Amino acid sequence: MREVASTDLARDDDKSAESGIETTPDRRGFIRGVLLTQPQAIVGLVIVLLFVLVAIFAPVLAPYSIHEKTGGIYEAPSSAHWLGTDDGGVDMLSLMIWGSRVSLEVGFAAALVAMLIGGAVGVVSGFFGGGIDVLLMRITDIFLVIPDIPLVIVVAAVFGRSLRNIILIIGIIYWTSTARLIRSQVKTVRERVYVKRARSIGAGNNRLVFKHVLPQVAPLLIANTVLMIALAVFLETYIAFLGLGDPSTVSWGKLIENSFLGNAVLNNAWWAVVPPGLAVTVVILACTMVGQSLEDSLNPRLKVGHLAVRRFRMRPLHGELDAE
Repeated sequence: MREVASTDLARDDDKSAESGIETTPDRRGFIRGVLLTQPQAIVGLVIVLLFVLVAIFAPVLAPYSIHEKTGGIYEAPSSAHWLGTDDGGVDMLSLMIWGSRVSLEVGFAAALVAMLIGGAVGVVSGFFGGGIDVLLMRITDIFLVIPDIPLVIVVAAVFGRSLRNIILIIGIIYWTSTARLIRSQVKTVRERVYVKRARSIGAGNNRLVFKHVLPQVAPLLIANTVLMIALAVFLETYIAFLGLGDPSTVSWGKLIENSFLGNAVLNNAWWAVVPPGLAVTVVILACTMVGQSLEDSLNPRLKVGHLAVRRFRMRPLHGELDAE
């Protein structure tokens, strides 16, 4: 029976190829076929990897200690201090390098939490449907209407302003979009012929989910996670700027907060404000470029090439055909 099913699947693939129907891309060539063929994705990936390397090798790259005064207060950029100093005389370049660790850690960890929660909810809801789908989607709707900033304030006041709490609260708030996206894709995958045939020959739910469903939705889940990293980095900066971040750590958002508390703008110390803000902007833009490229290539709901202007053609009327 399995040989017959395999033969039928091969015939279906041949028919799809002959009729011009687009099939699922080979996952083995995922990175080469999606990332390395799009200039936007390549640029974004290089920028993200560069910041990750800076964060990893922060102890080696930082020219000064971030706990010692190495110059004057708001000292302008010079050969000794490339980005000047802050209101405490600490080298800004060293603060920027060490701050990348916390900002990227929060971004990647919070995106991972959102991916795990949203991916699990989306797969379970889309695959089983029925009452489970209704229940999980109503829970998702509840989280959608919860205001994020008041919730962060409450969590910080009750549980403390630790880095772990910030990561958890960002991941818990922003898993909803991932769940809805994965749910819609799983619903389409479970109705495909090979999934129904696998079920008909006795495959259980666990095998169907991990063998057939997850491999199909995993690339789209990864793309959405990359976009979530950008959102998490921005929200961490926003939380730290409001004074709700971990006071024992140094992040880009914390540097911006310190610059405003130290009246850097009034002292014309632009180097205390612009570099951390620019770093946040560049990382968010780079993650968005990579994530958007992946999503455009992998999300079937965005594949509307058949309606593009270059491909759009009006069908000739029957009268015109007869005239020709």
